[in-house]
Amino acid sequence: MLSSSEKSLYRSELFRHLDGIAVAPVVQALDDKGVLDYLLKEGKCLLSTITEKFNANEGYLNIGLRMLASQGWLEYDIKREDNTITISTNSKSSIAFSLANSYEDVVNFMKISSEFHPRHFERDEFSLLNRIFNKYRNGAYASTSNDTLTKEIEFQIEKHIEGVLVGPITVFLGMDGMFHKYFMEASFSADEFHEDPDSFSKILDFFTYLEWFTKKNGHYRFTNKGLFFARRSTAYGVTVSYIPTFRRVDELMFGNALIFKSSTSTVSEIHVDREMNVWGSGGAHSAYFKKIDEIIITLFNKPIEEQPKGILDMGCGNGAFLIHLFEVIEQRTHRGTMLEEYPLFLVGVDFNRAALKATRANLVKADIWAKVIWGDIGNPEQLEEDIQANYDINLEDLLNVRTFLDHNRPWSMPQNFSKDTTSLSTGAFSSGGLRLHNAMVEQNLKEHFENWKKYIGKFGLLLIELHTIDPKIAAQYVGKTAATAYDATHGFSDQYILELDVFNHVLSEIGLSSDPNHLSKFPKDERATVSIHYLTVNN
Repeated sequence: MLSSSEKSLYRSELFRHLDGIAVAPVVQALDDKGVLDYLLKEGKCLLSTITEKFNANEGYLNIGLRMLASQGWLEYDIKREDNTITISTNSKSSIAFSLANSYEDVVNFMKISSEFHPRHFERDEFSLLNRIFNKYRNGAYASTSNDTLTKEIEFQIEKHIEGVLVGPITVFLGMDGMFHKYFMEASFSADEFHEDPDSFSKILDFFTYLEWFTKKNGHYRFTNKGLFFARRSTAYGVTVSYIPTFRRVDELMFGNALIFKSSTSTVSEIHVDREMNVWGSGGAHSAYFKKIDEIIITLFNKPIEEQPKGILDMGCGNGAFLIHLFEVIEQRTHRGTMLEEYPLFLVGVDFNRAALKATRANLVKADIWAKVIWGDIGNPEQLEEDIQANYDINLEDLLNVRTFLDHNRPWSMPQNFSKDTTSLSTGAFSSGGLRLHNAMVEQNLKEHFENWKKYIGKFGLLLIELHTIDPKIAAQYVGKTAATAYDATHGFSDQYILELDVFNHVLSEIGLSSDPNHLSKFPKDERATVSIHYLTVNN
């Protein structure tokens, strides 16, 4: 049994690991291009000046530099009246930037490891990985300084490197079933899990060095620390799923910003491993289901004439949320006792075909009937037509729900935007490498929800949303927030996560209210990066 202090320590390691997966390739790219040396020389300069000096794509460069500010290595100041950004060095900059080459090995491995899988080794890739393991064990990345500040940054970078090593492996093994109850409770040998036990044992030995396993007579057993991380393997999933983007972050910042949009690949999404993303997000989202349950139970315990006819889950992912909602209604509400007489119409909608396939399979496995259709969150009018055609039911007659989706809408220029508008956000936003005015992003979100208002006036909109936080706040909580990783995965893939207070301000401006009885944020302080809302239209 872990103590509260051990849990806190391991949770901090996990957050630092996520930071590292995102930060390592960004630092390497900025260092290779000479941006870090330039910043140290200048001390303070405008983002626009850096962009011009290095012929960069300002939108993605802005995201990368803001990430370093969230790690405490730069100062990031945005003049909200005109969206001018100033980047300045601080007491940590020279120390952190002098250690930038520490990332070289793991970033090189990240770049060549597109086919690497710990269950199916390519020898060259595994040989490089094993060399990095050996360097790590031999202290090549460990802190050596007696200076307090230097030691802090060296530790930060060491955990970043550790994250690049353990994150992808943890995800692959989690998806492949190694963290099944059998393996977690019993001892096992490498040959029980891999056709190449000699190579696989080297991975297990590295995890043993990290104290995730113990080893005796060739057999491994999870430690309490290892169980902690194994049970949270999905927490790595979303960040790791964006490694295809991180491999090419240098091109995004300094080359072809449209590399993922102009690809001739037959694969619809090459910037993210969508199957992995769905797996990771499905596991991570379950932590918020308890709060959601309270809202669902309240709604479906009302008199039947006051209840929605069903639920539409926009962005259904792998169907886990929709399945969960059905089970809550069936088992814990008055409506659940009336399903024969008043059946529950369930609709899963997603923009991604792989997600639709996963949802269908999981709904069949759960023996739950639902319609699964393609849809675009930015086009509720078309969705209304499709729902009427398939169900002969109006969209407004359903409870609309979605999880972590409103920020992931296709970008379109807002209809009503003035450059004189003062922004409330400190975020960094891009579309195809072009930097977006923060006030423009806020206006876009406003118009997005205005398009949904007439469809949620009857039964509301239940949503879980992701947020950014001010990099000055993130820098104060390194190891206690995943904000840097969220900003990277979403920023480099043209998604638009605003601060919670900015998000709430946008809602209030267009006459949407978040029911205070059901409003939640995680964590409950200024680090809040997740919120739950039950939105209704003001009368």
